[in-house]
Amino acid sequence: MHITQLNRECLLHLFSFLDKNSRKSLAKTCHKLLEVFQDPLLWPLLNFHSPAELKKDNFLLGPALKYLSICWYSERVKVCNIEDWMKNNFQKDFCNRHENTVNDFLLEVCNRCPNLLSLTLSGCGHVTDDCILLLLKNCPNLKTLKLENCVRITDQTLEAVTLYGGSLRTLHMDFCRNITQTGLERVREKCPSVMLRAERSANMIPDNKPEKKLMLEKASRKLVQL
Repeated sequence: MHITQLNRECLLHLFSFLDKNSRKSLAKTCHKLLEVFQDPLLWPLLNFHSPAELKKDNFLLGPALKYLSICWYSERVKVCNIEDWMKNNFQKDFCNRHENTVNDFLLEVCNRCPNLLSLTLSGCGHVTDDCILLLLKNCPNLKTLKLENCVRITDQTLEAVTLYGGSLRTLHMDFCRNITQTGLERVREKCPSVMLRAERSANMIPDNKPEKKLMLEKASRKLVQL
């Protein structure tokens, strides 16, 4: 019996055991398997391990997507986490290549995946509050939001959670250096049903623009003189 003689349900089940690249390769063999690859039901779960993977054509975004993970564990993440005004030209050039990649991808998720239940982002140094806000608005069934080492996330995201995260039950904000204890306490107050975890986030040193740093240095010098 040839694989193409199987019905759609069996083919979807077989495809589900394959990774994204294998699914794409198999889809190139015949029209019937291409149709299986393009079936939204095949894609309830997507895991990515670098921004570069988001630009490939070996997956499909659709209303069946419920679990999405973008986790970048690389030494290169440290470059993205450097404050913009402290980056040298080489570091700026590196970041410019993928600065909008994750944000643009998440905007596509907002438009195509209204049934998303879980989102995990780790090492995504260019993800912004505005992007998370849109996602909370457009994915009202989101139950789990895990953000780790996302340095541009601030209390604005926490405020968005209190306004639009009505379905959220789990919120992790680990190693996000620009959120504050005040923001976390507001989430605990406004969303008591949410299981909140923020490992080290509010205790990390937040970004300070050069003028703010200068003011702090001047204030410190005055205190020393007194």
